[in-house]
Amino acid sequence: MIGIARHGRLKRSNPYATALKLVAAVLTVAVVSTSAVAAVAVWSFSKTVDDNAIDITGGDTAAPVPQLESYENGFNILMVGVDNDATQSAAYGDRDGTLNDVNILVHVSADHSNAVVVSIPRDLIVAHPECTDVTTGAEFSAMAARPVNEAMSRGGLPCVVKTVSKLTGLTIPYAGLISFNGVVRMSDAVGGVPICLDAPINDDFAGLYLPAGTSVVAGDTALAFLRSRKGVGDQSDLARISSQQIYMASLMRTVQGNGTLTSIPTLINLANAAATNIKLSTSLANIDTMVSMALALQDIDLDRLLFVQYPGTTGDSRFPGKVVPTEAVAADMFTKLATDEPFTLPRTTPTPAPTPDAPVPVETSTPAPSESVVPTPQPTVQALNGLTGQTAQDDSCAQAATG
Repeated sequence: MIGIARHGRLKRSNPYATALKLVAAVLTVAVVSTSAVAAVAVWSFSKTVDDNAIDITGGDTAAPVPQLESYENGFNILMVGVDNDATQSAAYGDRDGTLNDVNILVHVSADHSNAVVVSIPRDLIVAHPECTDVTTGAEFSAMAARPVNEAMSRGGLPCVVKTVSKLTGLTIPYAGLISFNGVVRMSDAVGGVPICLDAPINDDFAGLYLPAGTSVVAGDTALAFLRSRKGVGDQSDLARISSQQIYMASLMRTVQGNGTLTSIPTLINLANAAATNIKLSTSLANIDTMVSMALALQDIDLDRLLFVQYPGTTGDSRFPGKVVPTEAVAADMFTKLATDEPFTLPRTTPTPAPTPDAPVPVETSTPAPSESVVPTPQPTVQALNGLTGQTAQDDSCAQAATG
């Protein structure tokens, strides 16, 4: 068949390549949660590439299948949610400055067998390094002990990354930024996320009213659940992080189990929402980098994806209402992350004992010595006492406010 010659720019869409990029992007979304879905913005770049492509084959030769490979090593990504953005709805209120109220550090191991998502409380008291605002040129001196959420006002996202890197001792080459509007759009795009409550929540401050049991939350309701502090647990920021992690775990199970990964329309909606609501570091704004990261994440089992809180306490009288790091536990955790040594969370519930009526296993045959199978020794994974969190497999209910 002879192709028809045309003048001007022609676009050739490769359905396989487009679908793969979208699937890769949404896999990253599953790991870094609605508050940290910057990875999916790869769609905006892949679309730009497709829009500007020129078909030089005349339709005679099929486009080559892209050779996309998994990210070679481990990596760290910091996702930051801000509470005050120039484009956000007035319904969310206004503040004099922009604060990094959601700080989520994602660490993927070098062998891609596990990942840890660390939520850093906004009120965590930390040392702040010197920072320079690259937009205005303003310089900020180091501070000894201030809440981590002040970093954004001292130099934007680069200062937040520098502050968290100093806190954790980890190199953080990738970062993303999302506002309230972005959270709303992303939760709508996935069609809502089921969350379970152990009791009703009636939080006038966040505008959240949900019954006990399971509800599917999206849009403003999803954002209200993620923001709610008066309606959950002991009404502290740490209790809010616990409910956020329940949401993140459910989001990942939802994306894996509801057909999102095979629904091109859903993926497109998700990607379009991200492309207009998320800002990426230049190191992250690259198709090949994002796709390779997502391919590295796709095989991580739900029970090997940990959501943990940065260890801290609210009982320090020097900083009332704030969170002070539990330094020994934090140092142990970040040492393990730096060396890719896996760890687990302490047990919160005992393993149930066998029921009395459970049948006793009966050996039906005895293999000959030559047929005996020697089990492969499994490495011992240490549980870190003092850590709070859950795995992505855990479908626990969020606790409504206790007081």
